[in-house]
Amino acid sequence: MPRDSRLSRMLHVLIHLDRHVERATSETLSKMLGTNAVVVRRMMAGLRDQGYVRSEKGHGGGWQLTCGLEAITLLDVYHAIGKPPLFSIGPHAEHPECLVEQAVDARLAETLDEAEALLIARFQTLTVADLAADFEARLSEQRPDGQAHCGGKDPK
Repeated sequence: MPRDSRLSRMLHVLIHLDRHVERATSETLSKMLGTNAVVVRRMMAGLRDQGYVRSEKGHGGGWQLTCGLEAITLLDVYHAIGKPPLFSIGPHAEHPECLVEQAVDARLAETLDEAEALLIARFQTLTVADLAADFEARLSEQRPDGQAHCGGKDPK
């Protein structure tokens, strides 16, 4: 089962908008992320609806941050992209009358709920600015010229 990468992609976009470009079109972002511009617009819509970005149409338009990265938590972004399932494992429930399956599914569901609560709590304590600071530290260690390198191409 493929992983859902929307959260990491949107975090990447937010840091990119803050650190590299003031405004970027859906087409530019789609090339950076290796996806379709329609997919970018769909993902960015949740961030726009929450007030973290805005978009302008026409020449010179594109997506732009409306606040600093310190004001956006990972939980905010997770909610903005529609709260996708955090785990790809879960109860089976193919034979709900089976007592073994009931026992397994009950304990598995309980454990996953606990793990999800811990992860959500952690998401609430991390800001996108925290991730951007980690990016800056990695950049200063890797690239003496101070230029970021994403997807085989420099983003500028």
